Amino acid sequence: MSTSLILAFAWGIIANIIGMLPSKHHHWPSAYVLIAFGLPLLAFVILENGVLIGLAVFAAAASILRWPVRYLVRWCRRVLGMPVSG
Repeated sequence: MSTSLILAFAWGIIANIIGMLPSKHHHWPSAYVLIAFGLPLLAFVILENGVLIGLAVFAAAASILRWPVRYLVRWCRRVLGMPVSG
């Protein structure tokens, strides 16, 4: 297994442990840190293992960080002038 995949699995385990901890701020500061480490890690995974594995890692990360992804999609739709539902 490549170094990037080992780091991605470690990132996922750390993200799940952080998600189990109680938080006053609804985990947003932790989400910012996870995103800051996750994006370069995703680029490293794509560079070492290819786009398909990178998409799988992205899907796993998006399932862990689902609220930031939802807000990003809503923001992109608003910027592009598409109707925002939900």
